[in-house]
Amino acid sequence: MAKKAKKQQQAGGTPATVALTSAGVDHTIHAYDHDPSHPSYGEEAAEAMGVSPDRVFKTLVADVDGTLTVAVVPVAGSLDLKALAAAVGGKRAAMADPTLAERTTGYVRGGISPLGQRKKLPTVVDDSATAHGTICVSAGRRGLEVELSPEDLARLTGATLAPIARA
Repeated sequence: MAKKAKKQQQAGGTPATVALTSAGVDHTIHAYDHDPSHPSYGEEAAEAMGVSPDRVFKTLVADVDGTLTVAVVPVAGSLDLKALAAAVGGKRAAMADPTLAERTTGYVRGGISPLGQRKKLPTVVDDSATAHGTICVSAGRRGLEVELSPEDLARLTGATLAPIARA
């Protein structure tokens, strides 16, 4: 890791924010006080930021035919596992073991970001993201979101855009 990136992490940055800054991507960081008793990390983020839940996306890790795969879907909906499998040319998908997801991405549940993961995983972003100029995703810890264009998110993660969410 470059010295600049290490300094940013030590100054409160996360691997996700370091990746964005290093890539020179236009983004906005939104911090809020996380309430551990809130039933949904994504809905909490939308409420705290005053942003429509259609623009706030959650990062989920699934196992598609033995390969961990990242799915980014609106917090207002849920992940369609069959659609995710089809989007990456797989047959069967199931939610990944949470401990394995944390260990592989380097983030904790509720704070998994599609950006700056420890290991680069295949990523699919729900195509509804393109209906918005900007969307919000986890910036790498609970209570921290990053707002950026869906195109920049897809480019930085190497994501495929596909209809993988259910309302």
